[in-house]
Amino acid sequence: MTGGAAPAWPKPLPQPTPISQPFWDAARERRLSIQRCAACQRYLFYPRPLCPFCGATELVWTDVSGRGTVYSYTVARRPTARPFEPDVPYVIAIVELAEGPHMTTNIIGCDPDSVHIGMAVEAAFEDATDEVTLVKFRPAG
Repeated sequence: MTGGAAPAWPKPLPQPTPISQPFWDAARERRLSIQRCAACQRYLFYPRPLCPFCGATELVWTDVSGRGTVYSYTVARRPTARPFEPDVPYVIAIVELAEGPHMTTNIIGCDPDSVHIGMAVEAAFEDATDEVTLVKFRPAG
């Protein structure tokens, strides 16, 4: 077998913006980093230019624990789009991070029917391409 380029990632990829780029850079380094308001000290996610709690514009990227709990979820037994057909069934979840914010993500590394609200999870990183690493979650070990 000869070497060659890896096949292209068959699923949609995130399109980082100047505001979200630090999140994706950290993910490539297998770190979960989210913004924290320098004024009110609250963590926030998704990346944005100002604090939704106090309106301050000084937001600092901060590495967080990567731990959380399943806040809500559904098991997709039919693909949400054609590129996801090979993954069925898969879990689409909202994870409440230990630091407070909620993230929409996938739960991996377990039987989808074992996922439950309140389940302890931890960040897992999946390399989609050389440039993009996705943040997912797996049962905490």
